[in-house]
Amino acid sequence: MGKLKYLKPIGLFFLLGLLINSLSRIILFFIFKDRAVETSNYIDLFFIGLRFDTILLSYISFLPFLLITFLPDNWLQKIKNFFAIYFIFFLVIILLMELSTPDFIHQYDTRPNRLFLDYLIYPKEVIGTLLKSYLSSLIITFLILIVVVYFAFKKGKYWFYPVQSMYKYKLLFFLPVAFLLFWGARGSLTSKRPINASNAIFSPDQMTNSLALNSTYTVAFAAYSLKNEGNVKKYGKMDETEAYNRVKKYMDVTEFIPSDVPFLHHVQPDSIQPKYNVVIFLQESLGAEYVGCLDGLPLTPNFDSLAKEGLLFTNLYCTGTRSVRGIEQVTSGFIPNPSESVVKLGGAQQGFYTLAEAFGEQGYDTSFIYGGMGNFDNMASFFNGNGFKNIIDETDFDADGQKHAFKGTWGYSDEDLAIKANEYFKSQSNKPFFSLMFSTSNHEPFEFPDGRIELYEKPKNSVHNAMKYADFAIGKFFELAKNEAYFKNTIFIVIADHNTRTYGKNLVPVNKFHIPALVIAPNVKPGVYNKLASQMDIAPTLLKLSGITTNSPMVGNNLMQKETAKERTIMLFHETYSFRVGNEIVVYNPNAKPLQFKLENDTIMTPMPLNEELAKDGLAHIISSSNLYKDRKYRMK
Repeated sequence: MGKLKYLKPIGLFFLLGLLINSLSRIILFFIFKDRAVETSNYIDLFFIGLRFDTILLSYISFLPFLLITFLPDNWLQKIKNFFAIYFIFFLVIILLMELSTPDFIHQYDTRPNRLFLDYLIYPKEVIGTLLKSYLSSLIITFLILIVVVYFAFKKGKYWFYPVQSMYKYKLLFFLPVAFLLFWGARGSLTSKRPINASNAIFSPDQMTNSLALNSTYTVAFAAYSLKNEGNVKKYGKMDETEAYNRVKKYMDVTEFIPSDVPFLHHVQPDSIQPKYNVVIFLQESLGAEYVGCLDGLPLTPNFDSLAKEGLLFTNLYCTGTRSVRGIEQVTSGFIPNPSESVVKLGGAQQGFYTLAEAFGEQGYDTSFIYGGMGNFDNMASFFNGNGFKNIIDETDFDADGQKHAFKGTWGYSDEDLAIKANEYFKSQSNKPFFSLMFSTSNHEPFEFPDGRIELYEKPKNSVHNAMKYADFAIGKFFELAKNEAYFKNTIFIVIADHNTRTYGKNLVPVNKFHIPALVIAPNVKPGVYNKLASQMDIAPTLLKLSGITTNSPMVGNNLMQKETAKERTIMLFHETYSFRVGNEIVVYNPNAKPLQFKLENDTIMTPMPLNEELAKDGLAHIISSSNLYKDRKYRMK
């Protein structure tokens, strides 16, 4: 073995890397044991984990292996510090990612992924949330890293400095070692494609599957996948014309306008009516499980009371787990794309259809009103380029000279939003308006002003108390609006963007996509809508109710036409795409065959044989979404 002593730095790196990841996986297993053991073959997560740890470490080791092999010993001694710094840097990254994983899984029910990268570009909000909600975790992580870095650099020269060896032995062992690293990085020699996260799916529980990975791999894979933004071939292939025709089957449109915009159709009111104002009050993270009138917790007395005055949707499902997904749906009704919400995609920042554009062309004032910073998640850019004439955000609250109720990590409170919006709508008395209001208070660290609600629990800053405060602000807004002239001529909808934490033992936790929606309008009779509906149907419904005549490329259905509205929903859970029709759901994962389940209820999914036609219909929505975006065919004209 003395002939292989030059590989000591790589061997030690592998050993320490495997130790960190394996120990972390064992700890995570015990933290989430109740979920993991529900999968009968849960022991597989450790063997799969070893495979993915090897993939990660093999990739990282390849560069130093080449340098150690081909550079003469005297050159290696000149750059010996590089190897110590290189290996220690990656070991610290691996350790940091694993230390951050428990809290991330508690919040998002999966290991760090694309969300982790997204939040890195918003340091103000993220640092504020971490300091207020995860201070103890931050302190522990910081202390561990200080100790590890200290000892790593103290011992690094003994562990990772290159060891002299005869050049002929290096060349002799180059091919076998290079082959092992290649094999390790690829994960398989028999598979046509390198092993990826799809090969870690051994359980119907998405979170349990993620335990088999390591967090450095999942974040690195998410970063690598950014280059494939909009590429949906990993879900399957389909001819464009076939895809569009399959999607049209699910639309309640009988005639399409000849155009290069495939789903363009005419929208007009069924009878002569005034042009109504439209206000969307989008609620941060208000899942159905927190809404009393939807058999949830008793946290929403104001919403429950208002439900008697409007049309309550009891079986409505959001399309994603992020605010940008909800914004995408209520403003544009776009078929959700598994790569990213169009709010953040570069090709959708101008000339992309939104309700604001449609109403703007009809002479409406169009606005976005938000207590936080409008640049968060790229919202202001998307709105500014796509029909929203006025964007009112935290900076406007700062500058208005008014006394406000509360300002927290994510901006001004929801009651401040209600007051600001009401004042703005009053100023539009001689002009119709369309507006999107977006709440902030129901967001970790769950900050809101004192004395507004009777706390549901202690301590104050909890998700349940924040829900009650969000409901208080809903009541506050309608209390103000009902005293103004604009109220009687306005269509209001209160709807959630998504749930708080989306997690569950199924590949798609359907119950966590269930959200409330309530329409209060002069042309809508109070009642209950019990049919299955999608967040994607809301924008087409509002457009139809508004009384304007226009063209629309939206594929969602007008839910006011109960007899013809198709019962179809789409739900995205990280890279998992699901297509539901009635009580059957097809689940798509990248580079894997679709799986089909029967929904016994929102939490029980029973495997069933794949209906190939239904699976093609779901794939058609994925393909259509991608093509519409890439070819810029989501327009009014």
